[in-house]
Amino acid sequence: MVKAIVVRKTGGPEVMALEDVEVGAPGPGEVRLKHTAIGVNFIDTYYRKGLYPAPAGLPFIPGAEAVGIVEKAGEGVVQFRPGDRVAYAGSVGAYAEARIISAQKLVRVPDDIDGFTVAASLLKGMTVQYLLRQTFKVTRDHTVLFHAGAGGVGQIAGQWLKSLGATSIATVGSEDKAEIARACGYSHVINYRTEDFVARVAEITGGAKCDVVYDSVGKDTFPASLDCLKPRGLFVSFGNSSGPVADFNLGILSQKGSLYVTRPTLAHYTATRADLDACAEDLFEQIRTDAVTINVGQKFALADAVACHQAMEARETVGSTLLTV
Repeated sequence: MVKAIVVRKTGGPEVMALEDVEVGAPGPGEVRLKHTAIGVNFIDTYYRKGLYPAPAGLPFIPGAEAVGIVEKAGEGVVQFRPGDRVAYAGSVGAYAEARIISAQKLVRVPDDIDGFTVAASLLKGMTVQYLLRQTFKVTRDHTVLFHAGAGGVGQIAGQWLKSLGATSIATVGSEDKAEIARACGYSHVINYRTEDFVARVAEITGGAKCDVVYDSVGKDTFPASLDCLKPRGLFVSFGNSSGPVADFNLGILSQKGSLYVTRPTLAHYTATRADLDACAEDLFEQIRTDAVTINVGQKFALADAVACHQAMEARETVGSTLLTV
């Protein structure tokens, strides 16, 4: 038996409870993994609240990112052995001391990068990788608007965009977070609580606007984000921290400049072993060369997951958050 956070009904942070659960032995193609650090992401709250249904229904163990040590490998697993240090992102069930997981979900943790850094960055960093290098291939010739620039994803994105030489504009919700975003390398930072971000984007760009807008906020920034795009620009919606974007008439896209819209997910960009390894390795190289530095803003014990979610939803967290085991 191991300790795990279990959600038996959807709702607020209080629905999460620390319980004893049985892990068992790995089946064919699986490993038993002992966690050493667990990454916390805003998407975890979507599953907890029921905005996204848990893959196997209720009850479930939340969390989708962790680093750990392989304890036992099941039949047919040849790429990983007991004692190997591995990580994963995007497989629900992480808020636990140990778990069973498909070996196909795992990536090997490089010897030259510590486990806390990987646990704090794999999901967020691979998200930034597919956003900036695949969904829209950003170059130094592009102007980019990235909402929530001081968040965990936003901090990595700011540094990565700087390394690419792009003109980057971040939005934040306070002056403290504006300082964080500036330190991450954004060319310009807008406090949307005191400034009209659409007007400021137009001012910053001399009316030219942006090639792409990356939006993890959702309801509060739509459809204003569309007004920040050049004709034929791309709106990338990859989160809903303020609530989901409501249904809208597709005609608005033509009215605002023949715009493109996409709603990507990490799972579809890392669906094959080759894609997963390439995405992770690109992130590791950014960390290895110091192009990207990971900020672990706060750590909570696994037993304090409720307090962790309360702080995150109150927007009291900065950078990446970890649960320690």
